[in-house]
Amino acid sequence: MQDEQIIDLYWERSEEAIRETDKKYGKYCGTIAWNILYSAEDAEECVNDTWMNAWNAMPPHRPGFLKAFLGKITRNLALNLYEKKHAEKRGGGETALALDELAECVGGVPGGNGTAGVSGSVWDSEGSPEEGMVLTACLNRFLQSMKAEDRKIFVQRYWYMYSVKEIAGNLGLGESKVKMTLLRQREKLKKVLEEEGIPV
Repeated sequence: MQDEQIIDLYWERSEEAIRETDKKYGKYCGTIAWNILYSAEDAEECVNDTWMNAWNAMPPHRPGFLKAFLGKITRNLALNLYEKKHAEKRGGGETALALDELAECVGGVPGGNGTAGVSGSVWDSEGSPEEGMVLTACLNRFLQSMKAEDRKIFVQRYWYMYSVKEIAGNLGLGESKVKMTLLRQREKLKKVLEEEGIPV
């Protein structure tokens, strides 16, 4: 079923919308949640909550790109659950490592200190709407300025939370190249944020 047809089902308040969404995007959203939580039970909970959030958002919201809309909901839910479960004890998984890496260059963004600040401020600013718009525009320009391969590496690491080994396998690259690319991009991001007057 095409995305527009699925969205129409939400607007018609048809429960078939959930079934069709799960059929088409269940695995995609499940992978996002799993890469953050490393728990099948928690990932399933996030996916189910994604469908409920989508149901509550449509209408009035009509997403232009359903896959990205659902992926963002899943990622936010998974990061919130991750932070809740690791509030007192930091885990040693890829999520903690990726967020720690990103915190090196964005830890001082409004709402940010450590892991919670990264998820809350970098991709989904918890500050004022104006701060969020400035940050979003800055990140979009930063991503658009990258070579295609570098952008894929960056997004797979810090959006999808893939391990360096997984990224290398996905893109047919050596792990050392992936690590070096990520290091350089984090340094560039820090510089861009500083130039934009966003505290780091």
